[in-house]
Amino acid sequence: MASRTSSLKFFSLLISSLAFVQMGIADPDILTDFIAPPNGTVDGNFFTFTGMRVLVSGDEPKNFTVLKATMAEFPALNGQSVSYAVLEFPAGTTNPPHTHPRSAELLFLVDGTLEVGFVDSKNKLFTQTLQSGDMFVFPKGLVHFQYNADSQNAALAISAFGSASAGTVSLPSTLFATNIDDNVLALSFKTDVATIQKLKAGLAPKP
Repeated sequence: MASRTSSLKFFSLLISSLAFVQMGIADPDILTDFIAPPNGTVDGNFFTFTGMRVLVSGDEPKNFTVLKATMAEFPALNGQSVSYAVLEFPAGTTNPPHTHPRSAELLFLVDGTLEVGFVDSKNKLFTQTLQSGDMFVFPKGLVHFQYNADSQNAALAISAFGSASAGTVSLPSTLFATNIDDNVLALSFKTDVATIQKLKAGLAPKP
C-alpha cells in the first residue's frame, strides 16, 4: 500500500471529512462549550488524540483492524457529536455484518478497493464496489459490511460518525458469542444444535 499511503494525503482526508460528519447528528446538545473531565485539568492535551500515530509509524496489520476515536478513547468528544474510525483491511479480509445504533456511517476509501453493502428495513440489499477516493453512506442502524476482495492488496478507509458514541453491534458475535440458547438459534436459523455449537466454537475467544 504505497508506503502506508502518503501520510499527508491520509491526514488531509481525515480532516476534510469533518465537513461531512455533521449529517444526522444524534447526540443531545450540551449547554457548555465542552464537557470537562471531573477533577481533571483541561489544556491542549485534553483536546488532542494521538492514537492514530501508529498508522504512520507502525506495520500493516495481518487481520482486519479498527482504530477508533470515540468518546471512550478520546473523552473530549463527549457532547461534540463526532467520532472517527480508521479501517485497515489486509488482502481478503472483511468487516463482518454489523450495525451502529446511534449514527449513520460515512465511509471514505483512501486506498485500495472494497465491496460494501447494507440491508434496509424491507430486506433489500444495496451493494457497491468502491475505488480509492469514493465515499459510501451506511444509514443509521442498518446492517452493513465491508469486504476487501482483492487477494493481493490491502485497503484503507476512514469512517466518520455523527455521534461521539455510535456503538457497534456485530451480528456474528451478538448471535453466537453471548450465550443465547442453542435451541433458540437452531430454530431461528432452521438448522440443528450441532451446527450452532460449531458456529459458537469458531467465534469463541482464543486462549
